[in-house]
Amino acid sequence: MSLALQTTTRPTFWRIGPVGKVLFYYLAALAILVFLYGVYGRVARYTRGSEDPFDRLDDLPERVFDAARLALSNRKQLDRDAVAGVMHAFVVWGFLTLLIGTTILGIDMDLYRPLTGESFFVGEFYLSYSFVMDAMGLLFVVGVGVALWRRYGRRMERLHDRHTSREDDLFLAALFVLGVGGYLTEGVRILGTSTVRDVSFETISFVGWFVRDLLLLAGVTPQQAAAAYPFVWWSHSLVALWFIAWIPYAKPFHMFSSFANLVARDEKAGVRLPRVPEDAAPEDIGPSEIDDFSWKQLLDHDACTKCGRCSDVCPAKAAGRPLDPRNVILDLKEYREQRDAGGEEVPIIADGGSSVIDARTMESCMSCMACMDACPVDIEHVTQFTELNRRLTESGEMDEHVQDAMMNVFQHGNTFGDPERKRPDWTDELDFEVPDARDQPVEYLWYVGDYPSYDERNKRVARALARVFEAAGVEYGILYEAEQTAGNDVRRVGEEGLYEMLVEDNAVAIGDCEFDSIVTTDPHAYNTFKNEYPEFEDCEWDESSVFHYTQVVADLAEAGSLGLSGDELDYTVTYHDPCHLGRYNDVFEAPRDLVDATGCDRYEMPRNRDDSFCCGGGGGGLWMDFDEDPKPSEERLREALEDTDAGERVEKFVVACPMCMTMYEDGRKTGGYEDDIEIIGLTELLAEAVERGNSTSAL
Repeated sequence: MSLALQTTTRPTFWRIGPVGKVLFYYLAALAILVFLYGVYGRVARYTRGSEDPFDRLDDLPERVFDAARLALSNRKQLDRDAVAGVMHAFVVWGFLTLLIGTTILGIDMDLYRPLTGESFFVGEFYLSYSFVMDAMGLLFVVGVGVALWRRYGRRMERLHDRHTSREDDLFLAALFVLGVGGYLTEGVRILGTSTVRDVSFETISFVGWFVRDLLLLAGVTPQQAAAAYPFVWWSHSLVALWFIAWIPYAKPFHMFSSFANLVARDEKAGVRLPRVPEDAAPEDIGPSEIDDFSWKQLLDHDACTKCGRCSDVCPAKAAGRPLDPRNVILDLKEYREQRDAGGEEVPIIADGGSSVIDARTMESCMSCMACMDACPVDIEHVTQFTELNRRLTESGEMDEHVQDAMMNVFQHGNTFGDPERKRPDWTDELDFEVPDARDQPVEYLWYVGDYPSYDERNKRVARALARVFEAAGVEYGILYEAEQTAGNDVRRVGEEGLYEMLVEDNAVAIGDCEFDSIVTTDPHAYNTFKNEYPEFEDCEWDESSVFHYTQVVADLAEAGSLGLSGDELDYTVTYHDPCHLGRYNDVFEAPRDLVDATGCDRYEMPRNRDDSFCCGGGGGGLWMDFDEDPKPSEERLREALEDTDAGERVEKFVVACPMCMTMYEDGRKTGGYEDDIEIIGLTELLAEAVERGNSTSAL
């Protein structure tokens, strides 16, 4: 290496002196010890939580790799808010680069030099290092600057709530001071060292050199910079060491807890719910004190960054219901911290009175999982909310309308309270006989569901699907009066015991039949048959043999079994993604393919696929009364008529879920949309297209 390259470096601990260097290392060691003690306290606190029902740390290397990929890609942050995603990427990548760069310098100073007597922090390595650090550090400062602007300049509503505190202000301020302070320290060093050597090569540190030029313009001489450097260096170093020590005790800890939460995530969280232990006493079902939450759920509470994304997408909050998913998580965290500090013990959840969470708050949840889909750190809101509902159920504080529905299920196997013998009455108006799967082998065992069996409007949907199956020559059959409620929403309102009874009864009825696959009308039944029933020993099928009718019929259409040419209908329509079909189970294209196969002119609503807005019927919402303005169904219909590209030209609002049908028919009346738009089941649209196609063929 040439002599010039050997001197191309920067001095370390310049003008700090031996005593200052020893003091710095002492303070650094102290900061690290305080940091480690805080991390130990956090981890020890998680161990006081209950055991999690799922294995969260199996195949740990792959989990860590997947978590790192999610964190570094910022994929979840980019969803729905590209500016926030890019901002967060700048902050994360910049912070990690600065951390790695500081570590490299420490390795050179404290390991490599003492062992070899030489330094690798010179020449081309130094020049490359300086450029990368300046470039990534600039991204870091820009990212923090955008965060400050969004919080205080633009004052985004979702970033401010009752849990917003000085801690949030201090965190952003500390990051900004660290980023800007680093460049100020660099600029002062470059200007100051010009009194003793040629620093022209430092132009590679383009931000530091820019600060150096600003200092010169401000009238600062190299001699003044050299004199001020120790003060500037110590100021920056002390802020950095304080920040390290502070991390485990405040908001900065989310840098660790969020990553740990991604490592321990359950990809089926909310889609499947944990079972209640068989030996659990009634008083042990659902959390009655803070340590009844599992260690993963306590980690969830610490991972929350208060970003408000879950609040923004929550249909219950938008409708004015007393639920904000963020506040539930943070209320539980705050209560835990108060209890750990010796605060008063109160019930976790109760109907009115003094409790951490009010019963009406949990009853408001529609189990749509929009909060979980939006959460960038994979907090499992719905799982915790369901367990809170279980506690309400066991303490006898369930909503009276839900109680009535549950009693109907217990006595009659359906939420309507109608006799079991009337379940197949919807078939009476068909001009053919629907096969009985109990009497003959079938390819598809069709689970019809409560609403298509008992609700007059949804009976038309069931009959339309039967006509589609007949037209396609499908070998199918139903269970007739042996069918009972599938129980997806029974489980999500907290009635685990009743749900398990339904699993046993339905599994026996289905197990007595000979079939290849199960097909459901209702996405809610599809979800629980596919993702939850197979975890019970009574169930003899696996998730690969369960389908929603849109998947089956889409295959039939593609194979030409429906005889559709693609120009049978000419309606202008929009399609609504049901939560349990789309967000829960990623079935997005099959329903759209079917709409397109009829020839309809389909327009997407702004909120579609993963971002779809709930109808309001999930999680027991169909059975409850809330003072809402607007109702989720009314808001969704407004969106269809005002926010789609077709606007008021939309004639039909296509649904693929019986609950959605019920909620939107109600919303059409209460929202004043009866003359503006028609709610139509996808099967009705298909049946009409098939009928027209057959009529044309006959001609």
